[in-house]
Amino acid sequence: MKTIKFQLEPLTCPSCIKKIETKLGKMDGVEEAKVMFNSSKVKATFNEQEVKAEEMKEVIEKLGYPVLNED
Repeated sequence: MKTIKFQLEPLTCPSCIKKIETKLGKMDGVEEAKVMFNSSKVKATFNEQEVKAEEMKEVIEKLGYPVLNED
């Protein structure tokens, strides 16, 4: 398992959290996805054999939340 953090543009509503966590959580290989509202970061634990960080980034951006960088 690997953990990655994505820095997003500032989030403006708590419902954004649920939307991102739910969509990432349904992806094969994603063990856990947590959004930290105050810092606008997404922390995801995932299996690199099943899903790539780039795929998660694309899902977040398709939801309308630009990813500024990843750790």
